[in-house]
Amino acid sequence: MDSFETSRFSFHPSGDLPRADAQDRRLNQNLPPPALCPAGTEIYAQGEVCNRLYRVEFGGVRIYRLLSDGRRQISAFQLAGETFGFEADSTHHFFAEAICASGIRMLQSKSAHDDLTIDFLPMALRSLLHAQEHLLVLGRQNSIERVAAFLLEMSERQGGLRQVELPMSRLDIADYLGLTIETVSRVFSKLKHRGVIRLPSLRSVEIVRWQTLQNMAS
Repeated sequence: MDSFETSRFSFHPSGDLPRADAQDRRLNQNLPPPALCPAGTEIYAQGEVCNRLYRVEFGGVRIYRLLSDGRRQISAFQLAGETFGFEADSTHHFFAEAICASGIRMLQSKSAHDDLTIDFLPMALRSLLHAQEHLLVLGRQNSIERVAAFLLEMSERQGGLRQVELPMSRLDIADYLGLTIETVSRVFSKLKHRGVIRLPSLRSVEIVRWQTLQNMAS
């Protein structure tokens, strides 16, 4: 947490950030600009007191827990425009870490701004929906179904775009889907070979055959 709190706040041109709606503008009142977090910056740790929320202005965040055998299980990815840090009690139960260079805005303390509860509720419900969708992905039988569902989820969360930006690595995706990195890489190559997707870059996927991908995920 220290590395996040001591990060220098950096201003960014408004054109580089997602356009805020009326709700976002209300939440942003009297807040400092987003902190620039290099890749790997710990935003909060498991067991820390939960007294504020966070929003990704650009970049991405992984939410994860370390298992008893040392393996990492990623439970969620937070993308630009999404709010995270919701807990059922006063303690964080997972770690949060910047995937890449990211802008993270600290929102008001939940206890000090109860009047904003109505603003935070839709965000908490969206977070719950993402968690439920992740459980459905993990319940799929094979690796192709899981990767296909993951790509569709990322597309939907980015406005239904066919070209999907993936700030996370293949290893991150593997830890999110309960697969090995070798399996994830093999499935990406197979989907590319079948003409279902294109890979313009390591962190970008273009969905070419949308219906085929949906059929694979179902």
